[in-house]
Amino acid sequence: MLVLKNIVKDYVTGDTTVRALKGIDINFRENEFVAILGPSGCGKTTMLNIIGGLDRYTSGDLFINGKSTKFFSDADWDTYRNHSIGFIFQSYNLIPHQTVLSNVELALTLSGVSKKERRQRAIDALKKVGLEEQIYKKPNQMSGGQMQRVAIARALINDPDILLADEPTGALDSETSVQIMELLREIAKEKLIIMVTHNPDLADEYANRIIRCLDGEVIDDSNPYSPEKVDVERQVEKKEKADFAVMAPELEPCQ
Repeated sequence: MLVLKNIVKDYVTGDTTVRALKGIDINFRENEFVAILGPSGCGKTTMLNIIGGLDRYTSGDLFINGKSTKFFSDADWDTYRNHSIGFIFQSYNLIPHQTVLSNVELALTLSGVSKKERRQRAIDALKKVGLEEQIYKKPNQMSGGQMQRVAIARALINDPDILLADEPTGALDSETSVQIMELLREIAKEKLIIMVTHNPDLADEYANRIIRCLDGEVIDDSNPYSPEKVDVERQVEKKEKADFAVMAPELEPCQ
């Protein structure tokens, strides 16, 4: 579904070139909860921005459903961000003078969706995060945890394949962080969630895959995914089932 192949990212300032990512190779499953850990400056947020189409890689390739993005136009990236990606930020990025419902609807205003459908989809998304009774409140009337739930609802409204979360619990207390992580874990049953965090305890408790980065490289992957290996395993399993089906008529029941 999502593949990073030898991704390199350089930042050039004057005569200085800083290599933020040094050849990243990762295959992601269609639905899993991935936590990316590492110290500040290790490249994890840069990786997240590249996956989300907010930044461009210098070399390598990013594949989406088997399609290379190497020659994507700006319009192609816009379509990808609008339809395939949902963003969850640490600072919520809500508009304070707008209601919760309007904040969530806003994510659909550029998608050509009618006002009636926008409203219904926003209400449905808010129900998923347990805020159906809060839709007419303003963000300043809500707790940090509630505002993050609004941000998650906004990320879900386009039904994206991938949710990208940058320190989603960074501004929350411990109890509220657990609630948000529980919600993300539930969503990850149907979608791919990639979360950058500095909190290894939450990652260990809730993510089913932890990728550790250092100095622009992946140094550990707790649950790597190889599509080629999975295909081979499926073919073997299919052959075993076929062989058993052929043998089954010859087997007599025990007396």
